[in-house]
Amino acid sequence: MSNFETIIGLEVHVQLNTKTKIFCSCPTSFGEEPNTNVCPVCLGLPGALPVLNKEAVAKAISFGTAIGATIHQDSVFARKNYFYPDLPKAYQISQFEIPIVGKGQLDIEIDGMTKTIGITRAHLEEDAGKNIHEGMHSKIDLNRACTPLLEIVSEPDMRSSTEAIAYLKKLHAIVKFLGISDANMQEGSFRCDANVSIRPKGEERFYTRVEIKNLNSFKFIQKAIEYEVARQRNAFENGTYEEEVYQETRLFDTDKGVTKSMRGKEESADYRYFNDPDLLPVFLDEALLQRAKAIPEMPDSKIKRYVTTLGIKESDAKILVQDIDIVSYFEYLIDKGITPRTACTWLNVELQGRLKNGNTLATCGITKETFAILVQRLEEQKISGAGAKEILDVLVAQRGGNVDTLIQELGLEQINDDSAILQVIDTILSNHADKVAEYKAGKEKMLGFFVGQVMKQTKGMNPARVNELLRECLQN
Repeated sequence: MSNFETIIGLEVHVQLNTKTKIFCSCPTSFGEEPNTNVCPVCLGLPGALPVLNKEAVAKAISFGTAIGATIHQDSVFARKNYFYPDLPKAYQISQFEIPIVGKGQLDIEIDGMTKTIGITRAHLEEDAGKNIHEGMHSKIDLNRACTPLLEIVSEPDMRSSTEAIAYLKKLHAIVKFLGISDANMQEGSFRCDANVSIRPKGEERFYTRVEIKNLNSFKFIQKAIEYEVARQRNAFENGTYEEEVYQETRLFDTDKGVTKSMRGKEESADYRYFNDPDLLPVFLDEALLQRAKAIPEMPDSKIKRYVTTLGIKESDAKILVQDIDIVSYFEYLIDKGITPRTACTWLNVELQGRLKNGNTLATCGITKETFAILVQRLEEQKISGAGAKEILDVLVAQRGGNVDTLIQELGLEQINDDSAILQVIDTILSNHADKVAEYKAGKEKMLGFFVGQVMKQTKGMNPARVNELLRECLQN
């Protein structure tokens, strides 16, 4: 690829977590029986009139505020005309000329360097239904039809799949921190269309772009982009670019790792946009604007605060803010008086390191209250670091439990009684007088030998205190 430059623009569809759909009062709950959360409006029946959901508008404003975008106080909804089986009325209510959210930007970091990605717009629209293909039959579930979407359109500013994933992960974190979507990629609440093209290095004009549709996994998004870039490069080098690369929509086959042609790609004129006659222009009053603009602390701000006021490393802070749930645990631990560095280490390394094979913070059964008690017992020196890890293993394996009960059952309570420790030390030193002589002769490595001997005698002794008392006894 040294002779080519990759051009990537992304269209991200975020399903907003309103209780009801964007133009009707049907619930937006996921996983219901097919075609049960429907009404004449979302079925597109003649005479049914849409009514705009105010909360969807507020959530769009919140997102625009988070990316420093222009918020248009006046906006309009349009009809985007096209026919698909999962769109009964043959048009989608969307925004075109005047979206609620205008130009904004997002900063990403690649190899320690910051790059700004422009965001063209973020507009509200309704989702379509879902096609289900089973053998020779196709079924349609319209529960998802009319669910509110925020479509976030980037500028073609990304130059690699790595940059694209960094942008998507940052976007994913922002919508989660705002609380405007659960952003569940498996359920389609956060999905992406990738527009990919290449051009010879040094050229300014854009070549033919290909859209890869409905990607809902960071892993597969990266693989799809990389495959498509390689496909276009090979066509360019083989002299078949004009025949093989044309404006179209493609799908990514996750089993074979290839993109496949789906249909020709329309231009905006083909959709025959015009203002929806059933919906009045939208005017944002000051009360709604002020409420929606009062957003919570965003990931970048949290990183700065954690570093400057809590004294943790920037790299550790960046790991914490990748997940709003981890942030919730971290701030709960801090409120409970646990030192920031200890809280950070046990969340980033110990807890997250044990969440594998689909097990997440939400499913592991370890509440933040339980985790706080575990780390508190460690800081109180009631258990050792090794003991705390052993208990954490059990908590993960059995999906939760009582920390203090496990300490007793596993015999992990740490001995901090100096008299008990000194009694064991006295016995060890008496039994190894030759080793004591070696230590006093300058062989300080023998300290490790004595520590090991003491720890063998009684499970649960505080190793830090054992070290301190051993040094004192050997010096005296």
